Amino acid sequence: MATPTARLGVIGGSGLYAMEGLSNVEEVRVPTPFGSPSDTITIGTLGDVSVAFLPRHGRGHRLSPSEVPSRANLYALKSLGVEWVLSVSAVGSLREDYAPLDLVVPDQLFDRTKSRPNSFFEGGIVAHVSFADPFCPHLSGLLWETMSGLGDIHGHHGGTYMCIEGPQFSTKAESRIYRQLGCDIIGMTAIPEAKLAREAELCYATIACVTDYDVWHESAESVTVEMVVANLTRNVANAKRIIRALADRLPADRTASTCGCAGALVNAIMTDRSLISMPLREKYGLLINKYLEV
Repeated sequence: MATPTARLGVIGGSGLYAMEGLSNVEEVRVPTPFGSPSDTITIGTLGDVSVAFLPRHGRGHRLSPSEVPSRANLYALKSLGVEWVLSVSAVGSLREDYAPLDLVVPDQLFDRTKSRPNSFFEGGIVAHVSFADPFCPHLSGLLWETMSGLGDIHGHHGGTYMCIEGPQFSTKAESRIYRQLGCDIIGMTAIPEAKLAREAELCYATIACVTDYDVWHESAESVTVEMVVANLTRNVANAKRIIRALADRLPADRTASTCGCAGALVNAIMTDRSLISMPLREKYGLLINKYLEV
């Protein structure tokens, strides 16, 4: 039996472990050269769009941010034919006007992680992709238009996502410094997902669900798991509405987009093609074969 395919990939963060409303549902296990993804992938149809849903932390929230097998997750989605990836992520706010229960479509990233593989390429092949704009501007624009069209969601277009290692929340000193650096929201999962999505030539955007004011806000209660979960429950319901509405807005042909994500590797592979061994070609074939034939 042929493996089903999908155009839109949805990576569910904390609180989003299943995607209701899908028809023709099938669960698949996708092996990759980077191990197994976080969980089985649910493939179904949302309106007229085929969707692949993957819970980032696994069902039951078994994986910490540092343990999430992001390379396997993005590779698996790519192998299923996914072109667009929508991430749902819980974040804290680093500014007064980004309040708990607000939703944010970030446009920038600041990486403070320290122990995660953040590239597919290693062991004899080197690629340097452009990452000046870490979130796909085309998909982020569609996402914001979709959110705005729903009318009853309080959201923000743009913002810098500070990604920390975790799993601990920030100290007050760290939180204050991140604010001084000009960051707007803080989370633990956008890196390396965004970097790997770019290397895999996928369009990637995030619905960042604000759950708290981190620990900088002296008049607010310090962030706790209970607080995060309570606000996430309300945010996730809105995120699901947005995903359903966004699916209908995706272009039928991604090549018409000017974002450049689909050709991110065109000039990025630095390694002499004659030095890329057959094992490497087999491992990275899904990502690079079209460039090795040139």
